[in-house]
Amino acid sequence: MIRVDALFELCEKLGIGFFCFHDRDIAPEGATLRETNVNLDRAVVHIQDHLKTSPVRLLWGTAALFSHPRFLHGAATSPNPDIFAYAAAQVKKQMEVTKELGGSNYVFWGGREGYETLLNTDSGLEQDNLARFFQMAVAYAKEIGFVGQLLIEPKAFEPTKHQYDFDAANSLAFLKSYGLDPYFKFNIEANHATLAGHTFQHELRYCRINGKLGSIDANQGDPMLGWDTDQFPTDAYQATLAMWEVIQNGGLAPGGLNFDAKVRRGSFAVDDLFIGHIAGMDSFALGLLAAAKLHTDGLLADFLARRYAGWREGIGREIVEGRADFCTLESYILDREPAPHISGRQEYLEMLITQAIAGCLA
Repeated sequence: MIRVDALFELCEKLGIGFFCFHDRDIAPEGATLRETNVNLDRAVVHIQDHLKTSPVRLLWGTAALFSHPRFLHGAATSPNPDIFAYAAAQVKKQMEVTKELGGSNYVFWGGREGYETLLNTDSGLEQDNLARFFQMAVAYAKEIGFVGQLLIEPKAFEPTKHQYDFDAANSLAFLKSYGLDPYFKFNIEANHATLAGHTFQHELRYCRINGKLGSIDANQGDPMLGWDTDQFPTDAYQATLAMWEVIQNGGLAPGGLNFDAKVRRGSFAVDDLFIGHIAGMDSFALGLLAAAKLHTDGLLADFLARRYAGWREGIGREIVEGRADFCTLESYILDREPAPHISGRQEYLEMLITQAIAGCLA
């Protein structure tokens, strides 16, 4: 109850409109799942009391299927059917809670859905079971009338060596393989992109161009470390690139930006948590202003249009419209020199980002 009170106090004092939570964030485990659900129900009643007077609302809920030792070998991908059943029942309850509290989304984070070695892993069965788990979740969301967006949060590794939802591309391929892609979008976290060997913008762009950008875990990681450091974001440049993708996406609704972040161990003063949230919100607010300026100026879009202009006319257009084949392309190019390249102008484009940020600070 104290955690719930502290959450609403922090959100209201900082003007934060939404909160997110794992089921185990607000209620302790009992001796059985039934007892645990009773503990959760008590906390939910306390949240409902706050919602009667507070403007703060629930962005998404999720189930913690990773921290307890029972999930040592996974949840939906566990070799133990009883653990699959336990995870399903836990998600069922948290989906009910999320709907009851008016949540706009429900997130699946498979922190233990992977393996350490293929020598002891039936990876085909495990991925089939993961798909069965998601199929059950989709069916139950329909059964209870939960109309919020279902989200998957990809992560490369840590704690497991290889996770089945390694990155957005891997996760989308998985969803398409099992016919689940119409029901899910992705919740992208910056540090998870880093762990997968991508940039934050890369993961956001991939989701955007595939119509799967659902929400953003707006954390910051340390690229010098090989694990998920969950830091509050302070990099305005990266925030600008992220918000550029959000603008190009037409927004995020019903998703949003959240901080699955924590202050550093050495930051133990009472106000450090407030400062961390303020710094993160300021960074992304600045990023949004700079990205909006870039959008209005049109310089990035104009350069992109010029660089790919050849695909809107002549042989490029024939290729795009499906009117070309190997034979016609050979006839076209056999006796001519290819058109000259134009400079990629990376330094110029990166300068535009810096200037946009600086212009918002002037």
